[in-house]
Amino acid sequence: MKVSEVPSRTILTKSNLPVSDYSANPYVGCSHACRYCYASFMKRFTNHPEDWGSFVDVKTWPRIKHPEKYSGREVFLSSVTDPYQLLEAKYRRTRALLEQLQGSGARISIATKSDLVLRDIDLIRTFPNALVSWSINTLDEDFRCEMDKAVSIDRRLEAMRIFHEAGVRTTCFISPIFPGLTDVPAIITRAKDFCNLVWLENLNLRGAFRKDILNWIHEHHPELDGLYSEIYSHRDRSYWYELDEVMRDFTAQLGLPYVRNDDSFTRPFDAPPVVVNYFFHEEITR
Repeated sequence: MKVSEVPSRTILTKSNLPVSDYSANPYVGCSHACRYCYASFMKRFTNHPEDWGSFVDVKTWPRIKHPEKYSGREVFLSSVTDPYQLLEAKYRRTRALLEQLQGSGARISIATKSDLVLRDIDLIRTFPNALVSWSINTLDEDFRCEMDKAVSIDRRLEAMRIFHEAGVRTTCFISPIFPGLTDVPAIITRAKDFCNLVWLENLNLRGAFRKDILNWIHEHHPELDGLYSEIYSHRDRSYWYELDEVMRDFTAQLGLPYVRNDDSFTRPFDAPPVVVNYFFHEEITR
């Protein structure tokens, strides 16, 4: 792993994501090395010749001036890296950012595949309406190991439970959904008692990793070649429409709301989780 410390003029940038006002990325690159990571496009801007997942730039930045100006604004950690990847244990850049924003009134949301976030639970609890999400797209550890180098699914679910029991809102981010492989109902069944929100996101193969993923599917699940060709070569949405119907029926049976927009913060903390369909990114509006 190539690790470099790099200066940055600022850590908070205005976000065009539908879930935040600002994004913060304390690192460039990620040691989790997810094979399907959309953020691998960052190599174009950092001049890294190394393979994605084999380098990390650790950012340093000036202390945030007037953090109170972010009061009421949503800050997302992180849009193109995991803020709690393994190097965070040493460099503590995510914790530094949280400490600089503490008491500002900013609303934070954190997306991770790690349980290192537990280290900062007392700090995170001080933010109004904090939200922590874990990406989980399988309960099969063999498949998980093929796709990322993050902690096990059981460790992610246990971290989710601890945060939820501590009164912090949590999200089970079922992403990316691999057609024919990701058992969405099974994941929801495991997580529903200790999350406030479930996001469903489809596998996007528009990145440089498209060939690698399709080759992996062909090698390990050749019976799915036709399905992946229909979806990713012919742009057939039938699979996602059918999964949408399956999820409507499944969530109705469990008494869970199934929506296109996230209304989790308008519901009581102890209410059943909201299941949100984010299958088609281009149709998402804030």
